[in-house]
Amino acid sequence: MGGVTSSMAAKFAFFPPNPSSYKLIKDELTGLLLLTPFPHRENVEILKLPTRRGTEIVAVYVRHPMASSTLLYSHGNAADLGQMYELFIELSIHLRVNLMGYDYSGYGQSSGKPSEQNTYSDIEAVYKCLEESYGAKQEDIILYGQSVGSGPTLDLAARLPQLRAVVLHSPILSGLRVMYPVKRSYWFDIYKNIDKIPLVNCPVLIVHMKL
Repeated sequence: MGGVTSSMAAKFAFFPPNPSSYKLIKDELTGLLLLTPFPHRENVEILKLPTRRGTEIVAVYVRHPMASSTLLYSHGNAADLGQMYELFIELSIHLRVNLMGYDYSGYGQSSGKPSEQNTYSDIEAVYKCLEESYGAKQEDIILYGQSVGSGPTLDLAARLPQLRAVVLHSPILSGLRVMYPVKRSYWFDIYKNIDKIPLVNCPVLIVHMKL
């Protein structure tokens, strides 16, 4: 029964747009990866990052010239980078932050299949890239998780004690709690955010949208 319920929760969690809203091409002159149909911007880099689970995910890094912090954005369950691209640009401009967004395994042009464990390795790969390639420090990074993105966001935040902040946008308590009014955590549940939030050691902002 537990395995069936866990499988149902996983199916409820992941709805990658099909087909993907964008394509990746490589510029023959510069060798740069480009996200079509969007025009190339000098302050935007398109990346492909390997994960510890053997997938390769697509990420977008938006640089702001006056940024003092970096936003690592984990999007919702029915979106991909093509749908989020313009929002990322606007957020970087208005918040004056560098911003890194990414597609989970099985989303957009990222390889593999979406799963809870894959999203954990996906966000780890992005965080590692921010540290090693862009020199971002833990205390200057803000994790932003929307909907299902609250899962990988909190999993990472619970292991990083010096983060600047965490933003949870319409977060879920857990996969099972989305479907059933349960009051305890079961081993087969996914994204046990309710159990991980006490482990977060930085300011947390929770945003819920009313329809």
